[in-house]
Amino acid sequence: MIDIRKLKELVKLMVENDLSELDLRDEQETVTVKRGGQAADTPQVVYNGMPAQYTQPAPAQTSAPAATDGGAAEAPSAPGDGDLITVESPMVGSFYTAANPDTPPFVKVGDSVSPGTVLCLVEAMKVFNEIKAESGGTIAKVCASNGDAVEFGQPLFMIRPS
Repeated sequence: MIDIRKLKELVKLMVENDLSELDLRDEQETVTVKRGGQAADTPQVVYNGMPAQYTQPAPAQTSAPAATDGGAAEAPSAPGDGDLITVESPMVGSFYTAANPDTPPFVKVGDSVSPGTVLCLVEAMKVFNEIKAESGGTIAKVCASNGDAVEFGQPLFMIRPS
């Protein structure tokens, strides 16, 4: 019999990644999970060829402040910060503010940047990827520290457009 905790985790991953079907088979079990049809947000689970009952987990809370590397939650943006552009990490990796430890950072708070300006490096699998500004402005905040592990979509910089 499939562990319900594993099934809930699989369905949660399906919902988070917008997958429509998942089919798992081994020597003893076959599990098919499908989303779509009449109730698009409620997956249908078929276990060893028989429909199974499943209660979808509550959606992840998205309005909570994100935890930082220190474990403390960041405060919501201050009034007037709504015009800032967030530069997010395009991948999982290590964040570096400079090309090597002996050189100054690419940018710091208060620096003016234009489209194409290198802001930092994110190392993933021994490959250093330049993260460039997509628009011009002034660096208002550096959201990660040199050497931090960063996640896909994690804010790296806040830029005040010029």
